[in-house]
Amino acid sequence: MPAALSRPIIEAEGLSKTYVKESGLLRRLRGEVRAVDQISFALARGETLALVGESGCGKTTTGLCIVRSEEPTGGRIWYAPEPGAAARDIVKMEAEELRALRRAVRVVFQDPFASLNARMTVLRIVGEPLINNNLARTGAELKERVANMLRMVQLDPVYMNRYPHSFSGGQRQRLAFARAFILEPRVVIADEPVSALDVSVQAQILNLMKRLQEQRATSYLFIAHNLAVVRYLSERVAIMYLGRIVELASRAEIFARPKHPYTELLLTSSPNPDPTARKLHLVKAGDTPSYGARPT
Repeated sequence: MPAALSRPIIEAEGLSKTYVKESGLLRRLRGEVRAVDQISFALARGETLALVGESGCGKTTTGLCIVRSEEPTGGRIWYAPEPGAAARDIVKMEAEELRALRRAVRVVFQDPFASLNARMTVLRIVGEPLINNNLARTGAELKERVANMLRMVQLDPVYMNRYPHSFSGGQRQRLAFARAFILEPRVVIADEPVSALDVSVQAQILNLMKRLQEQRATSYLFIAHNLAVVRYLSERVAIMYLGRIVELASRAEIFARPKHPYTELLLTSSPNPDPTARKLHLVKAGDTPSYGARPT
């Protein structure tokens, strides 16, 4: 581990997650899928680190391993809540310590239509983390804290007794961020938080994320595949391919001087309004992404 003064808030070392494939009545082993394959990265305090790759490359699984919604099968995940504090291995945390971790490390999911309980009011949705952690002593205190949080995400507290179906996609995602930030987390894992939204609404949510980060000094692990969004929000970028991080560098280096062929392929696959722009064809025929038969 690095020295305490320079210790990142989250650091993964050789993190792995393997799924076993079974079949038949006897559940015989048919193979394994290494969804996350010995990856290492560090998330600094107040930083936005983007984890980029195509669907199925292991980005979301990585985020879920950090909060132990998925149990890692190998490696370590160090968490240091304060710069001078001793880091704890998330993989070895017991129930009570894990509960405290999940207060400090929150997740915002991709689909705002699926991540909010349709049977709950806004008051209950945003205030539930306070209720579950015994952080609101009275109903009046709960309402006050939820109202303040709604104002922070630019929603009117008058909507407190409405249900999710009354809101647009962008408003629902604001509610998701309100629910995540009401516990004043140190880290937010944002899993494709704008991919289900219209372009104009995406910009609003990204600006909201920046503002919340400035106000709370929160670190983001930003999971995405949209490189334009990544370029706007992140400071460093990790490129993930078939469960492995193949390139990790600053945003400027990734976009100006990519070193890995897959990174170049991602950059040249992005829409370009210039019809004369040169396209690179870096993947050979038959080199489609497959965990069972990795490309050359």
